[in-house]
Amino acid sequence: MESNDLIIIGAGPIGLACGIEAKKAGLTYQIIEKGCLVNSLYNYPSNMTFFSTSEKLEIGGVPFISNNAKPTRPEALEYYRRVCSSWKLNVRLYEKVESVQKEAELFQVKTTKASYSAKAIVLALGFYDLPFLLNVPGEELPKVKHYYDEPHPYFGQKIAVVGSANSAVDVALETWRKGAEVTMVVRESSIGENVKYWAKPDIENRIKENSIHAFFNSEITAITSTTVEIKTPDGNRILENDFVLAMTGYQPPFDFMKSIGIEFQNDEFHTPVYNPETMESNVPNLYLAGVVCGGLKTNKWFIENSRVHAEMIGSKILRGR
Repeated sequence: MESNDLIIIGAGPIGLACGIEAKKAGLTYQIIEKGCLVNSLYNYPSNMTFFSTSEKLEIGGVPFISNNAKPTRPEALEYYRRVCSSWKLNVRLYEKVESVQKEAELFQVKTTKASYSAKAIVLALGFYDLPFLLNVPGEELPKVKHYYDEPHPYFGQKIAVVGSANSAVDVALETWRKGAEVTMVVRESSIGENVKYWAKPDIENRIKENSIHAFFNSEITAITSTTVEIKTPDGNRILENDFVLAMTGYQPPFDFMKSIGIEFQNDEFHTPVYNPETMESNVPNLYLAGVVCGGLKTNKWFIENSRVHAEMIGSKILRGR
């Protein structure tokens, strides 16, 4: 069993930032990631452009130079590979953490490949693996996708896009521009208020001119291999359909967090308990960093406003040494 001062679970940008702080402090550490480096970013749509400018995505003092003010997904992947190489970070990829147990003053971490012990743990978990399901008949069909990569496969197809946030709007516009017949199914009465300022008028105008169809205050109630049934304020509608792209959002791995002993506030977002000054959870020496701190409010924390979590955690660990 390998012993460390710190184990960081998650090799996203914030997990890497925590690794950098650990290395600067002279701590022994491991960053353990179930997938590839910055796995969540890798799973973003291939044509995605970030909302933030490149300097707001920088970590570890490594400059992020992009062709335009707002970088693309490939540029971000290149940047974080460069950060990892520049800092020579200890990253173990494609190694899933199966359990974390605290015994006396040490955490025992078991993965699919090895076992470790550590004085402290950082959960820098993403939330891209657990989509919110529609929970309707037919959702298990191969035509139903909770992830979106690129528009080409949907050329000439009748698709239903579920949702009204940024991801749903991007999918609807991209697939429509590449030749899909697009229908949006939206629970709310309008397109989301937080949709990117350049995309919101675009999608609203496409809906207004009926290039993209939209059912508001509506939801899908059943899916077959050739149709979708939609409950609307004007009654149920059955539409011919080839694909359902459910851009319904994702959630943190609550069961895993509870198994470690993390407690949650009694609020609508299921927010985990932590000290906002140190990022330490209710479990001593177990810290939270990044988007996982927001619980179900997954639009609260981003790379640009949670980079500081790494420094806060590093300072707390050093004070306790």
